[in-house]
Amino acid sequence: MRFVVPAVLILVAVIHALPVLGMLGAAKLSQLYGITVQDPNLELLLRHRAVLFGLLAALLAYAAIRPELQRLALVIGSVSVASFLVLAQLSSSYNDALATVVRADWLALALLLIAAVAHAATATAALSVERPVR
Repeated sequence: MRFVVPAVLILVAVIHALPVLGMLGAAKLSQLYGITVQDPNLELLLRHRAVLFGLLAALLAYAAIRPELQRLALVIGSVSVASFLVLAQLSSSYNDALATVVRADWLALALLLIAAVAHAATATAALSVERPVR
């Protein structure tokens, strides 16, 4: 059970690291998301988004080896994934490439929920060991 949370954090870090390739420019962004990025302002914003995904992936991976950061990483990862899924649901439509991102985020959310339950169970078990029953 103690390896569930770190394993999930690593898997979700990998999912979040994939968009980092978008830093390489419009051609890579087009390949990742199936969109044409002709506006340099949009390219800048999307490339910056790729950097932010890299930071999130780094936090998730680092938290896998730092138990004191795992709760924070689970919350931040869940908010990131859930917010995208809500936005996608509110969207009138999206292309096949973004549909793949949606599926990956559903997988990430399921993994994060499993890890959150495992984390809570581990924390509860640790509390019962620390506090003897009288």
